[in-house]
Amino acid sequence: VPCSKPKAKSAQNKSDVALARLSTWSGDVCITGHDSGPVFEEQPSSVVYPEGLSEGKVTLNCQARASPAATYSWRVNGTDVPVGDPRYTLVAGNLVISGPQFVRDGGSYQCLAINRCGTILSRAANLKFGYLHDFPGEGRSPQTAYEGAGAFLACQPPAHYPALSYRWFVSEFPSFMKPDGGRWFVSQVTGNLYLAKAEPNDTASYFCFTTINMDISTKSTFSKANQLTVQPDGTGLSSAPAIKVGFPAETYALTGHTTQLECFAYGNPVPKLRWRKVDGLLPSKAGASAEGPILTLPEMTFHEEGVYECEAYNSEGRDTQQGRITVQAQPEWLQVMSDSEVEISSELHWTCVAAGKPRPSIRWLRNGQPLSTQDRVEVNGGRLKVINLALEDSGMYQCVAENKHGTIYSNAELRVQVQVPDFRSNPVRRLVPAARGGQVMMECRPRAAPKPTLFWSRGTELLTNSSRVTVTPDGMLRIHNISRADEGKYTCFAENYLGKANSTGHLSVRDATKITLAPSNADINQGENVTLQCHASHDPTMDLTFTWALNEALLDLEDPGGPYHRKETIGDLLIVSGQLSQAGTYSCTAQTVVDSASASAKLVVRGPPGPPGGLVVKNVAATSVELRWSRGYDNHSPIGKYVIMGHSPLSPGWKRMRTDPSNIEGNAESIRVVGLLPWMDYEFQVIASNILGSGEPSMSSHTIRTQQAAPTVAPSGLGGGGGDRNELIITWTPMAREYQNGDGFGYILAFRKQNSPTWVVERVSNVESSRYVYSNQSLSPYCLFEVKIKAYNRKGEGPFSQIAVVHSAEEEPTVAPSRINATALTAFEMQVSWDPIQHLSTNGILQGYEIRYWRQHEREASADRVRTAGLETTARVVGLRPSTRYHVTVMAYNSAGTGPASPRTTVTTRRPPPNRPPGNVSWKTDGSWVTVRWDHVKTLDNESAVLGYKHEGQSALKVLDKGKTSVTLPLPKDNGYVVLEIRSWGEGGDGAAQETIVSRDSGETWTDCVCPNNIFFLIKCTLVHYFP
Repeated sequence: VPCSKPKAKSAQNKSDVALARLSTWSGDVCITGHDSGPVFEEQPSSVVYPEGLSEGKVTLNCQARASPAATYSWRVNGTDVPVGDPRYTLVAGNLVISGPQFVRDGGSYQCLAINRCGTILSRAANLKFGYLHDFPGEGRSPQTAYEGAGAFLACQPPAHYPALSYRWFVSEFPSFMKPDGGRWFVSQVTGNLYLAKAEPNDTASYFCFTTINMDISTKSTFSKANQLTVQPDGTGLSSAPAIKVGFPAETYALTGHTTQLECFAYGNPVPKLRWRKVDGLLPSKAGASAEGPILTLPEMTFHEEGVYECEAYNSEGRDTQQGRITVQAQPEWLQVMSDSEVEISSELHWTCVAAGKPRPSIRWLRNGQPLSTQDRVEVNGGRLKVINLALEDSGMYQCVAENKHGTIYSNAELRVQVQVPDFRSNPVRRLVPAARGGQVMMECRPRAAPKPTLFWSRGTELLTNSSRVTVTPDGMLRIHNISRADEGKYTCFAENYLGKANSTGHLSVRDATKITLAPSNADINQGENVTLQCHASHDPTMDLTFTWALNEALLDLEDPGGPYHRKETIGDLLIVSGQLSQAGTYSCTAQTVVDSASASAKLVVRGPPGPPGGLVVKNVAATSVELRWSRGYDNHSPIGKYVIMGHSPLSPGWKRMRTDPSNIEGNAESIRVVGLLPWMDYEFQVIASNILGSGEPSMSSHTIRTQQAAPTVAPSGLGGGGGDRNELIITWTPMAREYQNGDGFGYILAFRKQNSPTWVVERVSNVESSRYVYSNQSLSPYCLFEVKIKAYNRKGEGPFSQIAVVHSAEEEPTVAPSRINATALTAFEMQVSWDPIQHLSTNGILQGYEIRYWRQHEREASADRVRTAGLETTARVVGLRPSTRYHVTVMAYNSAGTGPASPRTTVTTRRPPPNRPPGNVSWKTDGSWVTVRWDHVKTLDNESAVLGYKHEGQSALKVLDKGKTSVTLPLPKDNGYVVLEIRSWGEGGDGAAQETIVSRDSGETWTDCVCPNNIFFLIKCTLVHYFP
């Protein structure tokens, strides 16, 4: 207890003065072991409050753990908050502000937590007021854009705080803009609406919709109409991308926060966007945003710092913009001070270290007040030194680190102690056993402040330093080479200016512990077992334990599944399936409570080599690099050879690389890797091996990109054809990334009419292009062209491909078929025939003929169509109406369309057949035959005459003339039944059918209305089936 009664009056006066300085709370002082200073559990956070909301309240939280409980006060902008004002209320430690107003209440607030042990100051919380004014009332000027060109509409947001989010709607709320293949973009920096390529249907009224989010509310408002009119442009001209929304040349990001870069371009076709990191790989955390107008990088780290590029590209070209992201960081503690109890008159040394970018500055507080160098206090940045500590130095200290991005606080309590020597909490050990011939240490650590003077005695003899006895300044008694004569009582005496105390212990001497069988050195191959022996003698009155250590690290011998096992009665150690990591010096220790003895042995484990180190890549060329490394540990077996492994974005895993020479000797420390692809990212590893196997690979090298080179292969899949009139379409397969060999990649097309001496050469600058359209009004239809293609990049041009033959676009046939003939087959179908056209007159490849037919009272535009494939000159048309007159015409077609129509012909379909089946169907069996009879079908005036009957059953379809109304058929040989179908037929086609089921045994006729469902289905589908 700091107010223990001293012996001397001068000491009493000093203590009283010190206590008086601490007595800031009605004479109370902080009691050691009972009281504790405040520690924040909840601190205030910044608030954005809606401006003009006079009826609301703001609560700033502040709670601290302390004993006795803390009281609280608040500061705003460094001035005490008048808690007596009715607008301010303290609820526990929380400050409640009623009806906050910008002028009188805005600012930076801090909470102070106070008890008799000291005061701490919270972090600052800003109370700011959010607002969003209305857009101006005057209308906005209409804007005009041209079809295919880019345009933008300015939002011009009103005054506001904090930042806004932006959306646009069309014509009326809430018809908000939706993604349209990347044509639209709303900047979240300016709020402007951008249009990459205007289209006529974009003509409309547009409104900018802004939203502000505050802590307790959200507010939105929208602008007057922005009228956009898109003027049509019949030229349809294409245009290369032009970036219109860019990002700053220097962007500052904060670690742990999200950073966004905007990029959007005009162009026709609508440009696509992609991002890359110029000085490294684009972080995978960018996700899908890497191909969108806003690059989003969440949870920034210093690894994401660098130069970023946005590329906009279409079939007409590309445009790029670059900018640097510089990552900075809020302060973060690397080292802080901790609560300390220090004796009076001694020194205090505390250190705080904080990281941050920019580098944080550090200042100190004591009980909430700034601390600077004066008298006994020295402040040097993050170091605090206080000499000749006095009681008034006790209290709560804070280290404050700050830069422009934030401020952090670290707290610790200092207690300066004054106390008479006291052994009650830490007396000298009453019984101290020691081994004969060994040494013993007896501690003397009383509580005392200031530090006491310590000395030892044995009986009445005062002990001083000698050849066997040492008394250290901190009170430690050491006795060497102990004998039985050293047994007895030893007393430690402690004294400071407040008083004296002593404590006594008894030294007991025992027999020493000795190693009788020490472990021997061993040499094994990886995976083998080995036993290390260890036996010892000891004092029989004490227990003996064995422990083992590997390279001075204690081994766990209790894990049954582990590699180390110790025999129960002796100290032998069994190592199961020895591994390389288990090689080293093994120490066996035999130990009693008074002494120990140790012996060591070395274990050598031979195995595959360790990983090579220091792998670097040098002399990077287009198809080769040089690797250098340092030899790894051979694990006691010489390295025989090395293998180089490589990895690129094209391969999911590591694969063996080609080298020159192909075999790498074990004494090599460099090699040339060959056969690489130009302009490709690679990582490399080196693996060493010996007669015991291959070792672990080295650390991967840094990612390198090989030098660029001209393409070495030509694009494949060259072909084409088709298209519109006067066009030549050429197609190919885009070159994969591994064949591009460099940036600035594109294609060179060369084409000419067959037998023409001159080639037309065109460049296509987009790497993803797979099609080129050559348009020329003088281009003949279906003209034969020779085509070849090669790739190029910044380094040059590759070889041309083999020549392919491609036809220009076909034109519709110019000649119509002749001698059209149409014949009615039934009431529902007709047959059309014609003479073919000459193949050379089709301006292309004849694909077939198209028959158009329509009823007499209909227009030709509504005609139905049937197409034939190939060179057929007849076709059957079904699905017609009975007794109907049709017009028919025929035309040839190819891929470009149909040619002129032939002269039309007419045909009238026949009258329909009777829609009634034969009636009164009966049958009679005679042995293995059955005779079926039916009534004749009578026709109506509008129906075609019955020419006969058809029946279908066990045998094939048979046709009877109209004079026969019966048929005799064989029955099935088993006891099943047969399905029989009978119908009339005539010029109009087949009439309705009557289905009958005939059985050998039943002698009954089943009509279709009583057939099971599955039987009826089979009748309709197959007309004949047996059911055994």
